[in-house]
Amino acid sequence: MMKLSVGKATVNVDLDYFLKGSVLKNTVDSGCSAARTHFIVNSDEPREKIEQLIKNAKQGCFAEKMLQASVPLTSTIELNGENFSI
Repeated sequence: MMKLSVGKATVNVDLDYFLKGSVLKNTVDSGCSAARTHFIVNSDEPREKIEQLIKNAKQGCFAEKMLQASVPLTSTIELNGENFSI
């Protein structure tokens, strides 16, 4: 663990997403074509230490890693106690 003093830290996340098609026609589709993050950090610690802190945080972020690389998805569905697939 890095013991550093951070006065304030925020992150903004922007997504370019789409939703198209029709629920009534069973043609609905959605997705995300881009994601952007913007970190704002205020600290009196040495710049190099805060840069390393941010680098570690980004490397340990499950959400960023999942967006950067496709991951296998296994999905199960159960309706009224009975499994089914789409």
